[in-house]
Amino acid sequence: MGGYLRPTALAEALVALAAGVAQGRPRVIVAGATDHYPARVGRVADEEILDISGLPGMREIRWTEVGWRIPAGATWTDLAEAPLPPLFDGFKRAARAVGGVAVQNRGTVVGNICNASPAADAMPNLLALDALVELVSVRGVRRLPVGAFVTGNRSTLRVPDELVTGVLIPPLGADDEAVSSAFLKLGSRAHLVISIVMVAAVLRRDARGRITDARLAVGACSPVAQRLALLEAELVGRLAAPGLGALVRPAHLAPLSPIDDVRGSAAYRFEAAEVLVRRALEELVA
Repeated sequence: MGGYLRPTALAEALVALAAGVAQGRPRVIVAGATDHYPARVGRVADEEILDISGLPGMREIRWTEVGWRIPAGATWTDLAEAPLPPLFDGFKRAARAVGGVAVQNRGTVVGNICNASPAADAMPNLLALDALVELVSVRGVRRLPVGAFVTGNRSTLRVPDELVTGVLIPPLGADDEAVSSAFLKLGSRAHLVISIVMVAAVLRRDARGRITDARLAVGACSPVAQRLALLEAELVGRLAAPGLGALVRPAHLAPLSPIDDVRGSAAYRFEAAEVLVRRALEELVA
């Protein structure tokens, strides 16, 4: 039988993580545990669990001196209900489509990243938001771009004595610029489904309606969600007007490497991704 610890202070949690590594029994970190426990049904519970749901200050999504902060305990419902600017509209739409209401109330945004599923709903949104992941240990603090933090299927750069304490979203746009965001998800039904394709998009426009910044990310079509850098570069300087989606070409999706599985073929995923990218752009300029 494994152990269970629910610390009430960050320092206590970090010491426990370091001690687990030193003893050769690294602790498994959980918050909502909506992925952890269902995946272990029928297995012996012999892990050393560190439950961070009791840590103070880990729920409130707030503005800081470096941008918006989504702490490790913030749930999908917290995100959906937070008073956030239009930059987050797409991410909030994703929050309302994750699992069912019970999962949204319990599951955390940071947990979704750390779980590192290729179909993690948070990843394309955070890539499009240029998010940073904050990791803390007894050795100090480091921050990594979310695209660098997740390295593959169920794989991240977190080392066993580190705790992801939150993600940081830098501000985007000046007072005279408009920012909009979108999120589209294709699945076999609206909820309680693993995505076949996801697209997150963010556009920034100047006072003349010209695009000054474009970010598009596709999830569930590669081991890690991918930004479409070539398309982003071609969009900058163009007028944000209906018909923008017609610019999208198969070559823009070159970073993707979809697979065949029970949810869809690689060819279907590739075609669906192209369609969703077009739709996302048209939604943003409608």
